[in-house]
Amino acid sequence: MNPEQRRQFVREHRTAILGYPRKHDGPAMSIVYYVLQDDEILVSTMAARAKAKAVARSPKVSLCVLDEQWPPSYLQVYCDATLERGFDRVVDVMMRIAGVMAGNPMPADVRPMVEEGARREQRVVLRLRPYATFYTPPVHVHRAEDIDEGLVHEVSASLPWDADRATA
Repeated sequence: MNPEQRRQFVREHRTAILGYPRKHDGPAMSIVYYVLQDDEILVSTMAARAKAKAVARSPKVSLCVLDEQWPPSYLQVYCDATLERGFDRVVDVMMRIAGVMAGNPMPADVRPMVEEGARREQRVVLRLRPYATFYTPPVHVHRAEDIDEGLVHEVSASLPWDADRATA
């Protein structure tokens, strides 16, 4: 995948596994819905949840964007993350994510209920700024005959998110 194909993969999907460092133990992972704003990925969460606390401690996160099709395919996106607390922005992102989940934009008349949920749950936005990606083309076995000398896995590497950096 070239840089534009990687961006398109992120644009065309809606679920991912967010990975972030924990204070103790190994990395944590959480399934999230996301939306895009320009070249940033936005995730809604509660301020009291581990995702928000981890970003407050360290901005480095990874996002494994899921294809949701079988055989599974994915794109790993490495990001610098920040917390955004502006109430209107938080509600806007929650409305957009609800639309992604429902498959249709949310009507304006549900906004007061979303606002109430944002207040009650003390929601924040994780703003993810991608800087690199990692992709391995899937190799899948559909039947026993697929296991032969042609079944080969490729080695992958991290590539810059920004096409300008990729060609520099």
